[in-house]
Amino acid sequence: MYRLLAGRGEVRERRDQLTHPAYARPELLAVRPNEVWSWDITKLKGPATWTSYQLYVVLDVFSRYVVAWTLQMRESGEIAKELIGQAVAQQQVEAGTLTVHADRGSSMTSKPVAFLLADLGVTKTHNRPHTSNDNPYSEAHFKTLKYRPAFPARFASIEEGRAFCREFFAWYNHEHRHSGIALMAPADVHHGRAEEIHEARARVLEAAYARTPERFVRKPPRPPELPKAAWINKPDSEPDAEEVAH
Repeated sequence: MYRLLAGRGEVRERRDQLTHPAYARPELLAVRPNEVWSWDITKLKGPATWTSYQLYVVLDVFSRYVVAWTLQMRESGEIAKELIGQAVAQQQVEAGTLTVHADRGSSMTSKPVAFLLADLGVTKTHNRPHTSNDNPYSEAHFKTLKYRPAFPARFASIEEGRAFCREFFAWYNHEHRHSGIALMAPADVHHGRAEEIHEARARVLEAAYARTPERFVRKPPRPPELPKAAWINKPDSEPDAEEVAH
């Protein structure tokens, strides 16, 4: 029977199979601050088992600068909407110039956030399902937070968590020498001070080489090159960053 049915093309899976749409890999390029933001939510453990606080963080992909954060009791699309709207206003972002990237959590795909971004003229993109590599900057930032020596196993209260976060984000934005941005502080890159600092570092290294050239056996020292672009999922063949900037 099955041979005859197969010959007529009438053999198929009897159960209804759920089909998923094809998700395109997000490919985002930032060549200046406030061009691509990445945001996510992570849990900070509360005082008792199964209790936690929700930390919302909005990060600029090019400069690694945290443009907004808040620590709340729950995860909510309305809270995310207010936070992102406040960040766009504070950074004076013009319509049509910013892309906001996130994973596919309920707050990230919520209608309040989607409507806000549409009203502000902000493009939104999302991870592919179960693909954490599509949001590497937020993931790396949370790792920096939670691997700090002073990061506690639990927070006794939400006020204690907020106090810790205020101190952490002040350090991260203004003091942390980030390896991905030529050992600059994120605030220096975000606010356009990186070129001046890079030139000052070069002068210091040149003076050190002039005093004791024998210490540098291979070549005169130079500070790390400033980043020209930051990618989420860099394609195999991408346009030149300077051409994109112009």
